[in-house]
Amino acid sequence: MTIEWLVIFFPSYKLLELFAMDRLNFDFNAPGTPYKEFVLAFSWAVYTFEQYLSFRQYRKLREPNPPKSLQDIEEVREKFRKTQEYGLDKAKFEFVSGLFGQLQSTWIIVWDILPWLWNLSGEWLTYAGYGTDYEITQSLIFTVIMTLMSYLISLPLSLYFTFVIEERHGFNKMTLGLFFMDTIKGFLIAGVIGLPILSLVLQIIRWSGENFYFYVWIFMIIFNFILLTIYPTLIQPLFNKVTLLPDGELREQIEALASRIKFPLKKLYVIDGSKRSGHSNAYFYGFFKNKRIVLYDTLIEQADNGEILAIVGHELGHWYLNHTVKVLVISQIHTLFLFFVFSQFINNTALYRSFGFETQPILIGFMLFQFIYAPVENVVSFLMNILSRKHEFEADAFAKKLGYGVQLRSGLIKIQIKNLGNLNNDSWYSAYHFSHPPLPERLSAIEKID
Repeated sequence: MTIEWLVIFFPSYKLLELFAMDRLNFDFNAPGTPYKEFVLAFSWAVYTFEQYLSFRQYRKLREPNPPKSLQDIEEVREKFRKTQEYGLDKAKFEFVSGLFGQLQSTWIIVWDILPWLWNLSGEWLTYAGYGTDYEITQSLIFTVIMTLMSYLISLPLSLYFTFVIEERHGFNKMTLGLFFMDTIKGFLIAGVIGLPILSLVLQIIRWSGENFYFYVWIFMIIFNFILLTIYPTLIQPLFNKVTLLPDGELREQIEALASRIKFPLKKLYVIDGSKRSGHSNAYFYGFFKNKRIVLYDTLIEQADNGEILAIVGHELGHWYLNHTVKVLVISQIHTLFLFFVFSQFINNTALYRSFGFETQPILIGFMLFQFIYAPVENVVSFLMNILSRKHEFEADAFAKKLGYGVQLRSGLIKIQIKNLGNLNNDSWYSAYHFSHPPLPERLSAIEKID
């Protein structure tokens, strides 16, 4: 069984297990069902396991020497200490932020903060002259309050990471003004797009009855396609300057590479990623015969033309091998399963009562359902990481078969060093968390390709 089928099969298996429990007369709606206790127990179990993995990674980051497979690379020997220092700073931050986040979520659940905020949003609605029948409007107010509360609670940690850790290691290019301007823009976009979409979803659920999961799923597919279409042209320019890559050798080489594999390249852009960060990236987007490639200006500064071509070749490998389509199909199937299982819990009175709610709002039901669905999501996320790493190896192989093996190897090393990426990773930690294989594994795989 391939990893693609495993990712699809696992949620299906959990559904069969759910129905089997129903056949055995397990009453999910029985009064007093300890949903809250289950969520807290699982949450702390996952937190403990992830902290154990983080501790394993922390020990690797304290080792004085790079992995044996990298010790002969001069750039690695020169920069290894700096990559370890950056990794240690991020690891320490993750210990603190992880504990803070776990305590915050525990506080919200134990002290019934969610029903308190829901009731507060209802009181505001009543104060504004509306009755208690405006569930969708109350849901929007609740969402705004939750978003603002979460942002304010996490703001000190966000500021510390950006203006202390990233600044210390030379990556932060943002000013405080730009940081908060991005935040304001993000809130405005979320309000203009997110709130209307949320209200439409809630209305669809109310209108379509028991089979709402199918209609919501179709609606979300359409919305996601629209969002993917408008984001690069309407939303991203609000945060970054996007310009056409100037005429020259690099542009001609990329266009020739795209033509060679019949990639329908329409536009070739450069984005000013250096405005905010020293990290680099490259990606493509677009549907059907209307593809665009985007290069970060930091990538152009950090790599030579051959290495950039190798990296672009890697990205085009994802297109040629249909990785994007496969992930899209899997994610949509998983989303359909998610909504279907939610439809089995949307009227579960015991679930709402367990978390302190006297009423059964749709939005709240979905939030609570996500709590109890977390075990499935954790496993699916792990499987998706495995699939993503498999795709990365395949895209590397594609770039090498295009004739860019040497350039890809040097480009990966250079980008890893420039970004101070971890060079010494714990195998358990990387297997659980990483969507991309660690550098030693990628270089070893590239060397073995004929």
